[in-house]
Amino acid sequence: MDSDYGVPRELSDLQKKRALYHPELPPCLQGIEVRVEFGDQTITSDQTSAHATRQAFPHTYGQPLVHFLRPTAKVPDAQIISEHPPIRVGVVFCGRQSPGGHNVIWGLHNAIKSHNPGSVLLGFVGGSEGLFAQKTLEISDGVLSTYKNQGGYDLLGRTKDQIRTTEQVIAAMTACQALKLDGLVIVGGVTSNTDAAHLAETFAEAKCSTKVVGVPVTLNGDLKNQFVETDVGFDTICRVNSQLISNICIDALSAEKYYYFIRLMGHKASHVALECALQSHANMVILGEEVTMSKLTISDIIKQIADAVQARAKQEKYHGVILIPEGLVESIPELYALLQEIHGLHNQGVSAENIPFRLSPWASALFEFLPAFLRTELLLNPESDESAQLSQIETEKLLAQLVELEMNKRTKEGTYKGKKFSAVCHFFGYQARGSLPSKFDCNYAYVLGHICYHILEAGLNGYMATVTNLKSPVDKWRCGAAPITAMMTVKRSSRGPGATPIGKLALHPATVDLKGKPYEIFQEKALSFLMDDVYRNPGPLQFDGPGAETKAITLCVEDWDYMGRIKLFQEYLDKVKSIVKPGCSQDVLKTALSSMASVTNVLSLISTPSFGSQTTL
Repeated sequence: MDSDYGVPRELSDLQKKRALYHPELPPCLQGIEVRVEFGDQTITSDQTSAHATRQAFPHTYGQPLVHFLRPTAKVPDAQIISEHPPIRVGVVFCGRQSPGGHNVIWGLHNAIKSHNPGSVLLGFVGGSEGLFAQKTLEISDGVLSTYKNQGGYDLLGRTKDQIRTTEQVIAAMTACQALKLDGLVIVGGVTSNTDAAHLAETFAEAKCSTKVVGVPVTLNGDLKNQFVETDVGFDTICRVNSQLISNICIDALSAEKYYYFIRLMGHKASHVALECALQSHANMVILGEEVTMSKLTISDIIKQIADAVQARAKQEKYHGVILIPEGLVESIPELYALLQEIHGLHNQGVSAENIPFRLSPWASALFEFLPAFLRTELLLNPESDESAQLSQIETEKLLAQLVELEMNKRTKEGTYKGKKFSAVCHFFGYQARGSLPSKFDCNYAYVLGHICYHILEAGLNGYMATVTNLKSPVDKWRCGAAPITAMMTVKRSSRGPGATPIGKLALHPATVDLKGKPYEIFQEKALSFLMDDVYRNPGPLQFDGPGAETKAITLCVEDWDYMGRIKLFQEYLDKVKSIVKPGCSQDVLKTALSSMASVTNVLSLISTPSFGSQTTL
């Protein structure tokens, strides 16, 4: 064990009080028995990806959906597991730190020990690198005592979130076999859980007895699909950032002379920016998804912001707050194309200092147009998942400078006669990442940890722990597990100029749904946010009092209970079968046939790949 890890923290009085809080468990996770209901075999939501997924994952594709049942549930074919021999489980942080991660370990440890005190939980020290090197820390009550309900990943630490190459996969399997692990729990986001799916398939093919389980923990909120309503950490990140944004809104309103450009985390999706806008009522938010859909150029975005500044000036308002997702740079067509060309040159081994001289004419012209600070940032080596280092690219500073130039131009032309435009820039990237987790994230992470144990007890491999109906109280949460392969799709992407699109089978970040309820609510209020300064401060994180039970707005306005709807649908099918059987009347049979034919035709239409499809980069 590395001496820097697992060392008890020195806690403040507030942290000590939080450490004493014990998260709730839904009824289905209480008691000594593990009660499992196996549903139908799963498919991929994108039927164009089904064949590729089946080919790539012959051992783990098409596994059934799983529900864990409360003791009072009457399900005749449920599997009841009463014997719990000791097991050995490893857990590794593979993604970027996200508030609540420690509670996943706590929940998993409590579940393991409550079912058999002889079971062992090993934490891999130093993330995936620690897994490869077999550096472990045995998790105990003593080790956990000062990490319960606390932020950070410093109990175990993390490195780059990658278990992908042949060497890495072999090293991971060797570690699991050497340590005689029955299960390996991987905590992370879309990249980490994609790796978990491939690892599970490799283990199954090699007949390795270790079962692989994924946990959705990522601050970006982009590991979202029909099985996963939200990720551990998203609630905390948005609430902490929203308070900071609201403080700045009030400062702007007080001074009445600055426009604040605030960049927020969120690589491929703008979930954090949208949620923070709904919580704080900032004047404006530029969503990457809107830019992509409308194919807005830099000039279009600058004009949009400048027009808003000019409209507010007519009301004698010379201040405002504008939110920007860090992934915006990849949503702007010309900047995205430039990044792709730079990335292609990186892959060819061209050094950063020589890349500007190897760019195509149009890319070179755009590159020279950009400010010097941005040119340097665009040339940085890509991340481990081959994306640009978005946290280092100061898009907010670029927009602020270009808007200032535009306002100065309008002043000279006489089309703008207000006060001089002044901007202040911020990047809220790390201020919330190590925050104490919200009560919701404490509960959610702890419950997911328990579910991981239930998954392993059921002998499942390649599954992700899931909870649905999250907007309801904990005792109404539905706990289950879904095969990771059911969440995977082939996304067409290209790298470099003239490259042929290549299908990449993976868990892909879910973007903001521009037809969804959260975006609809934002659109209804956007004009008021822009012009009326209706700023709202959600306040600090609370464990007690009126704000303790608050949850993300984007979670609460959606009806996400996919597991519940699947069960309701199955109940309707059972009722139809009980009514339409030999001996029923001709009228009943005709009505049933007509209705089922109509439903089948509609479902066939909307499930075709071309229906409602969107082009993605």
